[in-house]
Amino acid sequence: MRVAVLGAGVVGVTSAWFLSRAGYQVSVIERQPASAMETSFANGGQISVSQAEPWANPDALHKIIKWLGREDAPLLFRLQKDPQQWLWGLRFLRECTHARHTRNLRHLVNLGLFSRAMLQDLRQQLDLQYQQQQQGILQLHSDPREYQNACKAAAIMAEQGCQRIELSLQQATQIEPALAHSVLPLCGAIYSPDDESGDAHQFTQALTGYAQRAGVSFLFGQHIKRINYSHNAISHIEIEDEQGQIQIIKADAYVMAAGSYSPLLLRTIGIHLPIYPAKGYSLTIPLRDEDIAPLISITDESHKLVFSRLGDRLRVAGTAELAGYNTEINTQRCAAIHARCRSLFPRLIGQAAPQAWAGLRPATPNNMPFIGRSRYRNLYLNTGHGTLGWTQSCGSAAALAQIMTGKTPEIDFPFLCAAD
Repeated sequence: MRVAVLGAGVVGVTSAWFLSRAGYQVSVIERQPASAMETSFANGGQISVSQAEPWANPDALHKIIKWLGREDAPLLFRLQKDPQQWLWGLRFLRECTHARHTRNLRHLVNLGLFSRAMLQDLRQQLDLQYQQQQQGILQLHSDPREYQNACKAAAIMAEQGCQRIELSLQQATQIEPALAHSVLPLCGAIYSPDDESGDAHQFTQALTGYAQRAGVSFLFGQHIKRINYSHNAISHIEIEDEQGQIQIIKADAYVMAAGSYSPLLLRTIGIHLPIYPAKGYSLTIPLRDEDIAPLISITDESHKLVFSRLGDRLRVAGTAELAGYNTEINTQRCAAIHARCRSLFPRLIGQAAPQAWAGLRPATPNNMPFIGRSRYRNLYLNTGHGTLGWTQSCGSAAALAQIMTGKTPEIDFPFLCAAD
């Protein structure tokens, strides 16, 4: 059975791998010249089940109003004349109740735990190397109220099997000595010892190599021009290369894994998903021997930033800017990220300029991705993972392969039987 996967980010490549292992003949279509060149290129580097708390929570509206108009805001709405943005915002507000927040949190933790286990199995099978570290994630707090709320969420996660340990600042500094030099007024921390970090770009490209050797075909530099359907099934897709040559791709099944661009492609065939691009930023800082930088992965909860050590580099990433499909780098937001980094780690001297990057993350109002079968009998979805694409990728792909082979995934998550 032939399957065409649309998109070669971390979600698309893991989908291709698990489907190939399930016995399918897989082709991957990607507009970039290689895999993981967009959202998966320079993300925060965390496998962070502990960071599964949805953005939509009872305190979200207060924070968003407080942040309006601030260029350094962790979550910034740039209001557009775009009905999709406004509809997304209304759906986001609907998800901010305590009951919905708790339900979504439990589902996301379930998916994250399953996915992390799938990643660990895959790494062991293939001996994948991507500057990975299994030293956990340390979440820092500078607002006492936010820390209390985070402790409540940690208790819910612990019930689901995600270990999170409340720490004093002194205990946190023992785990990560680089914090001893911080000039920020931190009030506490939560440590998740089972979480991981690493370079998602390296991981995805390494897995691409294994997939190619296993028989998966990758069609790079190919733009999806049109998805064609007949009755209740996709009949074929049309792709175009850089020279304008059109090619017809026919398969028995199709998997939509095009991230933020998934809703644009699906809209042409009558499927409307509440996915909106959330632009995230990152700085990659080259390190010198005398730099005192963190060794384990850290989350600065107040500013929604993550820090991951990638060999002789430090990746600092985060914030979310809802401004449509604009991928331009805002220098003010990058400067704010760098300033926060220097406050948290003032002994991070460095001489080389940080490498700035911005990418679009496919955000849903409740942070829940769409995984499963669409209303077309041979079209499947694996998209909408937001900031947790790498965290959830292996589990999403494994579950999708189970669904496509007629099995029921073994975790409690609202997988799709149909979507509209």
